Amino acid sequence: MSFARMKRFLVPLFVFGFCLLGLLTGCSLPQVSAQDRLFLPLSLEWVGEVTLPKQEFQETTVGGLSAIAYDRQRDRLYALSDDRSFHGPARFYTLNLSLDPFEIDVETVTALKTPEGTPYAEGSLDPEGLALTPNRTLLIASEGVANQQIPPAIAEYDRQTGQWLNQLPIPQRYIPDTSGKEEQKGVQNNLGFESLTTNPIGLVPTTGEPLRVFVATEAALIQDRDPEVKELVKTRTRWMHYLLSEGPPLLVSEHFYELDTPEPDILSQGLTEILALDEPGHFLTLERSFNGSVVTAKLFQAVTGSASDISNVSSLQGNLGELKPIRKQLVLDLAQLGITLDNLEGMTFGPHFADGSPSLILVSDDNFNAYQKTQFLLFRLLTMDSSREG
Repeated sequence: MSFARMKRFLVPLFVFGFCLLGLLTGCSLPQVSAQDRLFLPLSLEWVGEVTLPKQEFQETTVGGLSAIAYDRQRDRLYALSDDRSFHGPARFYTLNLSLDPFEIDVETVTALKTPEGTPYAEGSLDPEGLALTPNRTLLIASEGVANQQIPPAIAEYDRQTGQWLNQLPIPQRYIPDTSGKEEQKGVQNNLGFESLTTNPIGLVPTTGEPLRVFVATEAALIQDRDPEVKELVKTRTRWMHYLLSEGPPLLVSEHFYELDTPEPDILSQGLTEILALDEPGHFLTLERSFNGSVVTAKLFQAVTGSASDISNVSSLQGNLGELKPIRKQLVLDLAQLGITLDNLEGMTFGPHFADGSPSLILVSDDNFNAYQKTQFLLFRLLTMDSSREG
């Protein structure tokens, strides 16, 4: 028998014998669960934090930073203020940053402009979500103002001038209906489109992978809440997937995402950010809770591949039968950092570290409150391979 034929014979025999030995001795080969195969092998390493000083900048109050996006070509951060034009016009800031040492400062401010080219009137826009497109424009999600029947919106703006360019279609089920004494449907007041992200490899027009846009509500729609349950329970938020190509924007699918069941003392809880990973259908999500005095937050990896499309589901109340939510896995409970967390709402990948590993940056919304702060948190994103190399 040749060596090659002998090898083909002996290798399976060896494996069989090893497995049989494992059965006899109580040992077993390493098992990879379906759960582990579904999620990417990643973790986060805590690097540090920095607080942006309270300040006035070009006749605006710097604060309310609810979303951030990193422009790799310019090596700058864009930070969206959720100010409804009360402390200056609706706007975003351009920030300088460095990782070593970790420092951030304000460079410029850009006012957002309506389709007519004018600043937004007070109370007419609640900007919360931010994403950069390959065309170097900015997508901005507004929660709207439900109690004033101002609908939520997702619009595209010129990065340099802040001028409104285009708008994505919003399904009617998200539009507030206050025709009665109470809202009948739509986003809850101040709990609308909080999270916004795009696929990292999007190209417009379609010379390659088209631009995909993902947006999620902070909490359940009015019609998705169970009216019989008064206490805070596991919330089902809606998550939409748009495709932007050469034609009009297309809503491809819609899923639901379940927040963790809150602790008994939690007063408010929400999905405050989503961030697309390089692997299609994989995301990081940021969940934040508040008990009246302490903010808690968790980062999860979320996977949409096996989630049910709920585009035709009118309500998410009660037992959903065979409908499947977006799957998620805990990456980091920020309580483990041992620091005081503020109102964390924004998240983006930043520059790479000197060793080539990606950075992840979180930011808090200080609500223009003297007792809160604009807190930036810096992490190193590690995969299984990079963690072994370290």
